[in-house]
Amino acid sequence: MNFVGIDIGSTASKVSVRGDKEINYVLPTGWSSKETAGTIKEKLLEEGVDVEAEDTKVVATGYGRIAVDYADYVITEITCHARGGREFAGNDCAVIDVGGQDTKVIILEDGMVKDFLMNDKCSAGTGKFLEIMANRLGVTLQELFEMADRGNILSISSLCTVFAESEVINYIGEGKPREDIAAGVVDSVAAKVAQLAQRKDLPEKIILTGGLSKSRYFTAQLSDKLGRTVEPTEMGRYAGAIGAAKLAEEKSRKRR
Repeated sequence: MNFVGIDIGSTASKVSVRGDKEINYVLPTGWSSKETAGTIKEKLLEEGVDVEAEDTKVVATGYGRIAVDYADYVITEITCHARGGREFAGNDCAVIDVGGQDTKVIILEDGMVKDFLMNDKCSAGTGKFLEIMANRLGVTLQELFEMADRGNILSISSLCTVFAESEVINYIGEGKPREDIAAGVVDSVAAKVAQLAQRKDLPEKIILTGGLSKSRYFTAQLSDKLGRTVEPTEMGRYAGAIGAAKLAEEKSRKRR
């Protein structure tokens, strides 16, 4: 059998297959989640996974989960990210997921969600903010981190993306080094994520998932803000999809 997890996020969609096949890939969500779900279905079929076959079970999660009309189960992001985090870090941990449009802090105890907090009202502490600022500076996200590592932090105090971007534009107009502006941008996001996480009683083990999960620079900045070690995860951007695939497997076994 194949167990498919599909995590349709606001900016990127992640797919994970477990079972007879082992597949992980990511693609842009684009303007239509429904269209993206169709593209995923076709791409999986090319890989030999028929989502409508009886021996394939699909769990959809994420921002556009209801658009996956061929899913056997639709499960919330918190549940799927928690299950994925458990795969990476064990039964007792905190999962900090910095996504495109929101940031989630999930506390796991004995493998179950004990508590969680989500910032989905403002993009200033999310990956989207970093993308906007990287575009403003004319660099990729990876180049932004590389420049930030060489720079001296310039304060970006605004809590709103629009006003924060104005601060960046002013720094550019003043001729400030791009490295210093980049350092200020990353510092600003790390501070906002840390402020969110500090509202919860964090366990000893903390992992970072989402699109920034492989960045050792961002993880180091976040660790510094929290005063605690935050571990990067190689497959962290697939946490929701992997969790969804594992839940598909578990639900299938229960039914049998």
